[in-house]
Amino acid sequence: MVIVIGIDPGVALTGFGLLREAPDGRLEALAHGVIETPKAQPLARRLQLLQQQLQALITTWQPQEAAVEEVFFATNAKTALSVGQARGVVLLTLFNAGIAIHEYTPLQVKQAIAGYGQADKRQMQTMIKALLGLVEPPRPDDAADALAVALTHLHSRRWAQLGA
Repeated sequence: MVIVIGIDPGVALTGFGLLREAPDGRLEALAHGVIETPKAQPLARRLQLLQQQLQALITTWQPQEAAVEEVFFATNAKTALSVGQARGVVLLTLFNAGIAIHEYTPLQVKQAIAGYGQADKRQMQTMIKALLGLVEPPRPDDAADALAVALTHLHSRRWAQLGA
């Protein structure tokens, strides 16, 4: 059995989703949600809180692999910079925990989950709900994105095993 943590990095909100793949290939959603940092705090403190809360998730769930969404911004340099800083904290925390890290672009995630690179948030949430057998679509969007990136990794993993 393998547990994968999916991460959608951000300073204000970092989405997380944990999936378990059983030896028979069944997938189980273990947990999902967001790590939220208070806007009133200085950036360094917010990044520290992100690291501490991500470390707590790792300690609780003991994932063996991680899937992190690569982020591309073309319009807002300030947002891109802060997300990049959060991504750095996420990657370092995962690396220090000895977790294998895999990265996926938003296009790869949309194609893997919805079969269409231009899928919108609603389409993605509907597919995640169906693929994981959830009662409700995952919310908020950041948590849904994190589940989607974890699911993308598990699909990619299966394809790689078939090709081996």
